[in-house]
Amino acid sequence: MMNVRSIQLADYRCIEALFEEVLSEEVCEQTLVAFGRQLGWDSDLVIVAEADNQIVGVIIGTIDNNKGYYYRIIIAEEYQNKEIDKQLIAALKQRFDQKKVSKIYVTADEANEPIFPLFESLGFVATDFIKSFQKLSIVSG
Repeated sequence: MMNVRSIQLADYRCIEALFEEVLSEEVCEQTLVAFGRQLGWDSDLVIVAEADNQIVGVIIGTIDNNKGYYYRIIIAEEYQNKEIDKQLIAALKQRFDQKKVSKIYVTADEANEPIFPLFESLGFVATDFIKSFQKLSIVSG
């Protein structure tokens, strides 16, 4: 049974462990910094997927200049290809819609490249993938 929900304070260590398991060391460090910043600004844009009483997926979004960004999706290896990513994307899109962002983008870096086809299957086009996302507050502070 899959449960997609808002992050809770008690989830932090499990999420950190998931990042370390799935991401390269460099991407993990960058993601942890951005994750911490986003929690401080608007934890509503961090959503987790839970299965078997453990966190198996996380999506981190951010809003910058009234634009929504899918910053990072991390899914535990044994739960990949089970449509958890689509559930997380849909949940975050709902939050972006509630906050009335003008446009939604996907941050484009090597860590996100493997999921570009997923976003394309959801209707995103090349201009929706932002390579210059390093300027985002979540990344640059």
